[in-house]
Amino acid sequence: MKKIFIVIISILPLYALSLAQTVQPVPEYGWKHGLVAGLTLTQVGFTDWAQGGENALAYTIFADGKSIDDEENSNWTNTYKFAFGQTRLSNQGLRKADDIIDLSTVFTYKLRTLINPYAAATVKTQFAKGYMYPKADSAVQVSAFFDPGYLTQSAGVGYQPIKEIKTRLGFALREIITNKFNQYSDNPETKDKIEKVSVDGGMESVTDVEWQLDDNILFTMKLEMFAPFKRFDEIVVRDNTSLVAKVNKYITAMFNVQLINEKRVTPRTQIKETIALGLSYTLF
Repeated sequence: MKKIFIVIISILPLYALSLAQTVQPVPEYGWKHGLVAGLTLTQVGFTDWAQGGENALAYTIFADGKSIDDEENSNWTNTYKFAFGQTRLSNQGLRKADDIIDLSTVFTYKLRTLINPYAAATVKTQFAKGYMYPKADSAVQVSAFFDPGYLTQSAGVGYQPIKEIKTRLGFALREIITNKFNQYSDNPETKDKIEKVSVDGGMESVTDVEWQLDDNILFTMKLEMFAPFKRFDEIVVRDNTSLVAKVNKYITAMFNVQLINEKRVTPRTQIKETIALGLSYTLF
């Protein structure tokens, strides 16, 4: 009887370990897709308003999507961001307020460590013509669809200390493609010719943050930096930071700040800030 008891006691840990292994969740591999689309609208109208004011109308249509193929030894993440908006103030006519086409793809090979090799590519441009307004009654066109267009290809290593933060660093090629508006690609040092295409090799760093602060509050940030080898002191910086609060299933409050620092385009830091309350819907 004593021997039987000893055998049972010795088997129990093995059975418990086997049971624990069987109840562990199996990783879900394969494609996962997500797409959120929305509309923000602002309208102010005056009729015989004694205190003064001007009629105003503004709208923005946007779509943010992500497609991820997560496998045991690899991860392929594709993101796509589109936005277009216009504003009208009094009798000035419609003017563009937002215009974004931002596509990226990142393939990561998993080494079962915090640091993994990757290859990536991005495309950035816009839908419509862009204008500057030096005077109230004049408009100067400064951009168009894929004029300029920004393309980047990179390879290096990625680091993900926690699930909310991902960063990568690697060697990159950056192309700026233009047609009519060559101020984005032209090298001012070459006086005898105008470059419609600019190609630079350099180092690229990209940091993505996606933090669920609460059940209905999401903080996101994407910080991109590119340092060309020929002009290592002229680091191109692009930052897009958003705080999104979901009021209910359809209504969302958004705060967004975009920052661009690119000396070859303008010596000043470009900043765009948006506060909006609008409709959004998760399509899938």
